[in-house]
Amino acid sequence: MNQTPTVPIEAWDIAKILPHRYPFLLVDRVLAFEVGKSLTAVKNVTINEPFFQGHFPGYPVMPGVLVIEALAQASGVLVYLSSHYAPGTHPLYFLAKIDKAKFTRIVKPGDQLTFDIELKRMIRRVAIFHGRASVDGRPVAEAEMMCAEKTD
Repeated sequence: MNQTPTVPIEAWDIAKILPHRYPFLLVDRVLAFEVGKSLTAVKNVTINEPFFQGHFPGYPVMPGVLVIEALAQASGVLVYLSSHYAPGTHPLYFLAKIDKAKFTRIVKPGDQLTFDIELKRMIRRVAIFHGRASVDGRPVAEAEMMCAEKTD
């Protein structure tokens, strides 16, 4: 990115950074970030999410794997905002490893997930992050994630 954008970064600008699209774009807004260090973002969880139809009928719960995916997407936004890619280029990062994942609360319709991402290390085209998801300041999930840039 040639210049550091100001926050908040809204959904339409996040869609210019991440390759994900509905129903799989899971980051709605970036509230804060520090280049090469950290990012805070949110996801507004609504009853209209397609996964609630089957997970679980009568007791809607956001799947934990999607909370981890959302943390990975927020991590991808941090990498993009921290790097100097040529205008119009969008590197593609894949989730390569998840460690120490734990889930402490359920996420339900009406919750606003807050993602706190910390970049632990970036070596060449591989990044390691610690991510924590919370609702109303209460942790719901956390994990260490490794993402690698597509190189072929």
